[in-house]
Amino acid sequence: MVSLTEAREVPERQLWDEIGKIHAGMLGLQGEKMHFQPMAPNVDETSKTIWFFTKSDTDLVKAIGPGSRGHFCVVGKNHDYHACLAGKFEVGIDRAKMDEYWNAVIAAWYDHGKEDPLLTMVALRVDDAEIWASTDSTLKFGWEIAKANISEEKVPDVGIKQHLTFPQNS
Repeated sequence: MVSLTEAREVPERQLWDEIGKIHAGMLGLQGEKMHFQPMAPNVDETSKTIWFFTKSDTDLVKAIGPGSRGHFCVVGKNHDYHACLAGKFEVGIDRAKMDEYWNAVIAAWYDHGKEDPLLTMVALRVDDAEIWASTDSTLKFGWEIAKANISEEKVPDVGIKQHLTFPQNS
């Protein structure tokens, strides 16, 4: 259950915590006519960067050029938290990050482990995000819908929306 208080008071901390709880989100390249694809995030909260392991011969990696921007969209495990993050893409191996995030699940995708010739990493340097946190209470939801249907100017109050910006990463 997502905390609406956290969404109001500490949305940035909640964002990184929620991303840390999921196995995958949808990653895509801004402005391209290609579909977003499921990718497993590895969060570096300090640098506001999300790291992804992938192969250098994928369409996504091939399409990323200098100055490319991407989006990463997530849905919380309980479907009461949604976020869309945006930032600049970088492609390349960061050995320290590789060692930090490497695990048996990642290893299963690469025949030659960390030395696989196709292994690369994509970094999304997050500079912008929107979050939506919603109540999981069916009673509160029902009450808000009923109130909204009675009053012409009432909109259901079932959650929090926040826009977050982060300083540009160097």
